[in-house]
Amino acid sequence: MTVRAFFEAAKVEGVQSPYDTIHLKILYPAQITGSQIEKSTGIEPANPENAPFPVVILFNGFNCDAQQYQWLAVKLAERGLVVVLFNWIAKNLPGVISLTPGIDLEKMKPTIYRTAPTASALPALLAKLEQLQNQGILAGMLDLQRIILGGHSAGGRLSMENADPRFFPEVAASFSYGASTRGVLMMGYEPGTILPLPDSLPLLLMGGTRDGFMVNNSTELYGLSRGDASTPVIRTFQEAIAGGRNDTYLVILEGANHFSIVDESDSTIVRPSLDLEATQPQENLRLLMGEIISLFIDTHVRHQPEASQLLEQLLNTANPLIKSFERK
Repeated sequence: MTVRAFFEAAKVEGVQSPYDTIHLKILYPAQITGSQIEKSTGIEPANPENAPFPVVILFNGFNCDAQQYQWLAVKLAERGLVVVLFNWIAKNLPGVISLTPGIDLEKMKPTIYRTAPTASALPALLAKLEQLQNQGILAGMLDLQRIILGGHSAGGRLSMENADPRFFPEVAASFSYGASTRGVLMMGYEPGTILPLPDSLPLLLMGGTRDGFMVNNSTELYGLSRGDASTPVIRTFQEAIAGGRNDTYLVILEGANHFSIVDESDSTIVRPSLDLEATQPQENLRLLMGEIISLFIDTHVRHQPEASQLLEQLLNTANPLIKSFERK
């Protein structure tokens, strides 16, 4: 399937200029018609074959450019989904200007957590999708009642925490890689705290056995012993959600590090020394991650019976890239 993209921008209410603008790249299934308008503008219409399209919003990790996740966005769009990538440069941490997935630190405090959304970018992104449903290339082709939140690192945490029908009833599922819900000591949490997640929608948690960011600074920031690189992700699966519907998954990838989900980490921004060396080929890990995420969405959002069987087969078949798999 042909995939094309266009750009948009969205304003975030209550944020001081110039840090109040999010820049979006929206990928969609397209069809090449050869029309004169298409030739003169370079804009190709959406392919209506699989419309209305569920929408995936991908939350990047801190200082990870959205372009680093385009490989995954293209794979998902090829399967008939619309995917939103975004970059937001903002003062998200005190005194620090960075590329951010948009964490509302105030809402992370112990007295407020789980009473309000923690994703400060999400309302603006959802409002932009409403606009796109009413005009432009994707007008009338979006399924805004089937929105999937996905993300990496801090963005993965946001995707899990905000898949909550109380705040965003249009969200249908979430997935994350390299993320946990550890409570930060500086915010007033007890050492070793794993914070609860909303527990009413399908969820896919993925982690790697070589995730250095899960072990570095664990004691300083979270009051946790260094331990195994996948422990925080496993504890989040075990302690943050009750499950019971058989639609919550934990997949630990053998040899994957913190940045195995990105196209190529930017060593000018993120120190490679904070991560561990991956021991499996990047391309193999990404192919597997992309397939697991795609089948998860096809199973639990698009409700395709054949996808459910393929996902079960993929996760239960011996694979040197999968260290462990659990479901509850």
